[in-house]
Amino acid sequence: METLASIPSPSNGEILLFDTVPLRGYAACIIIGVFVAVWLGGKRWVARGGQPGTVADVAVWAVPFGLVGGRLYHVVTDYQLYFAEGENWVEAFHIWKGGLGIWGAIAFGALGAWIACRRRGIPLPAYADAVAPGIAIAQAIGRWGNWFNQELYGRATDLPWAVEIDNGRDAGTFHPTFLYESLWCLGVALLVLWADRRFRLGHGRAFALYVAAYTAGRFWIEYLRIDQAHEILGLRLNNWTSLVVFLGAVAFFVLSARRRPGRELVVEPPPDGAPAAASPEANTDAPDPGKPTADASADDTPSDAAPSGGDAPSGRTAPRK
Repeated sequence: METLASIPSPSNGEILLFDTVPLRGYAACIIIGVFVAVWLGGKRWVARGGQPGTVADVAVWAVPFGLVGGRLYHVVTDYQLYFAEGENWVEAFHIWKGGLGIWGAIAFGALGAWIACRRRGIPLPAYADAVAPGIAIAQAIGRWGNWFNQELYGRATDLPWAVEIDNGRDAGTFHPTFLYESLWCLGVALLVLWADRRFRLGHGRAFALYVAAYTAGRFWIEYLRIDQAHEILGLRLNNWTSLVVFLGAVAFFVLSARRRPGRELVVEPPPDGAPAAASPEANTDAPDPGKPTADASADDTPSDAAPSGGDAPSGRTAPRK
């Protein structure tokens, strides 16, 4: 059947800045995604009672760790692309040509964030909750780097939203799995934002929800991809990774909700010994300590109290103690 419409791919993977400076489209998507994640994470961190600039300071550690981890995961799991006979192992360092494994990026990025959080006395779960939606949006933006590189597409299709590929290996129209994952990640970000506002998630549960939702989508998207991958019992390696990580995220969510319900009241120590500021969001349901509650007002009403030193008069109720 003839394809009625399709998404054209860029003729090359570079963007010219000011018509002179070449920038790889893959790198540009990653950079834009990082900036968006830091911006949104910073706003959410301040809303939780944290200090401005903290998310960016931690990102200085987390982002490089994440890039190294993402590249390591890709090279280790696809070693044949770089170390097989006839391949050039030096290309393992050519990160601008694509090849970042999200599993390694998140794991090593979390390690970098943990180091930075310990240096600042910040609980890592609270930080992870703040940046979770931004990470999902960063992934949505970063996936367009695969479009620039004409890689990680799915099976051949004649659907109107098929992507045109002509990269020297394949030619035709294929499922745009980069687009599917990008849209899924945007949906994950919206889900986490809604659930966090509705259920006031804390102690790492917003991050766990992001992980569980992302891996659920990644599982079915992997079925469409046709790039070379290792298989175990008929499933691609990323399918097994998605399944294991999904189960771990769900288990963490459930156990965390049982052991540490609610949300952190203080997420960051104040600067220069100033009084600790509780999260504005965390205290919306808590009584104002400077304002008497209804029960307190009833207890202090003189008209219901017994005379000093005596018993309550007959027929009247003694005040609650």
